[in-house]
Amino acid sequence: MSRLPIRVRLAAAFAAAMAVVLAGTGVFLYERLGADLARSLDQDLRLRAQDLGALVRDRNGSLAAAARSRLVERGESFAQLVDGRDRVVDASSPLSRPLLSARDLGTARQRELFFDRPRVPGLDEPARLLAVPVTRGRRSLVLVVGTTRENRAEALRSLRTELLIAGPLALLLATGAGYVLAGGGLRSVEAMRRRAAAITGERSGARLPIPRSGDELELLATTLNEMLARLEQTLERERSFVADAGHELRTPLSLLRAELDFALHHAESEEELRRAVLAASEETDRLVQLAGDLLLIASADGGKVDLRREQISAHELLTSVGNRFAWRAQEAGRALTVDAPAGLELEGDRLRLEQALGNLVENALRHGDGAVVLEARVREAAVELHVRDEGRGFPPGFLDSAFERFSRPSGSRSGGGAGLGLAIVAAIARAHGGRANALNDSKGGADVWIATSGGRPS
Repeated sequence: MSRLPIRVRLAAAFAAAMAVVLAGTGVFLYERLGADLARSLDQDLRLRAQDLGALVRDRNGSLAAAARSRLVERGESFAQLVDGRDRVVDASSPLSRPLLSARDLGTARQRELFFDRPRVPGLDEPARLLAVPVTRGRRSLVLVVGTTRENRAEALRSLRTELLIAGPLALLLATGAGYVLAGGGLRSVEAMRRRAAAITGERSGARLPIPRSGDELELLATTLNEMLARLEQTLERERSFVADAGHELRTPLSLLRAELDFALHHAESEEELRRAVLAASEETDRLVQLAGDLLLIASADGGKVDLRREQISAHELLTSVGNRFAWRAQEAGRALTVDAPAGLELEGDRLRLEQALGNLVENALRHGDGAVVLEARVREAAVELHVRDEGRGFPPGFLDSAFERFSRPSGSRSGGGAGLGLAIVAAIARAHGGRANALNDSKGGADVWIATSGGRPS
């Protein structure tokens, strides 16, 4: 069944549902008509019993005379009068024997009773009987009125025949309509499928056709087009990433090759050879650092940055980072201070957080001016780790793209880096469930910070 086309499966499901509905409707109509005919038959017997009862009470009235009137229809209805000794004293037709047993007649002398008989002498058809007590003078009698049930059975047979003919025809028509409707709905799906099969990574801006139906298909096409737009943006970003990474790798590789060629072919003394090898080693370190940065960003994009979480003292974390850069700040004649509450703790990976804060301090020392402050504060249940300097801040318009990969300003904070420092900071912040932010302080200088969740005072 699962291998059949969806259109056929939808039509089959629609046909099955319609078959159940039609069958249920047919059974309901059949039973309802049978019940209505039965009530009508009983009501007719009661009315006939009332009329014949009035005739029986008249000493001159007889059921045989009623048979010649409209009170008893020949071949369809009959009547019988039985006395207290269970003898037939009058009848509309030659019915010499009582139609009811002595026990039933005894009960009928107290109240009216209905009976069904498979056949009645002279009719040979199923019949419905009504027995009611009547009096003639001082005699207690039982009037038995009956009629054939053949008319009811014939009406039910006619309805059953019509249902057996009309039901399958209605089912065929409904199935055909379901097949056509399913095809109309799937036509839009097929159009989207053909367009999707033609979309490749080389064709930018290709989108699926949107059926203007105002239903789920239109919503599906709109959602898929939004997904294609996101995928296209991601693909474009990855292409840009690969191109920028190749550009960044080309420079140190070219320098490394040049230094090695110089050492191999042109170095005339041990000192020149040593300088060439030292320069090659520096470029190799730069390549290793750049490759590590690229791998970290790629892992962050895939949500696969491995973290070794632990409870960390914010003061110890900032002090450790500050100690790493203390000698550089001292050489540059700049102050480097730590400001963090002694009892403040946060949950995170110490090495990754030190790497991110190290990038921020590196930027502050390279591009900023004045004192560098490492500060920790709590804001809205998050711990913020700030690095501030007193320079001229970020160039206008650069803050919006400061944390993008290979993003470098052309103003006062430019330098020789690859433009991955702040991107790595943002990636580490996201891995910790937080975010990275930057702004130009109103008092001067840049303020860059990481906001991480899970902070608490110890």
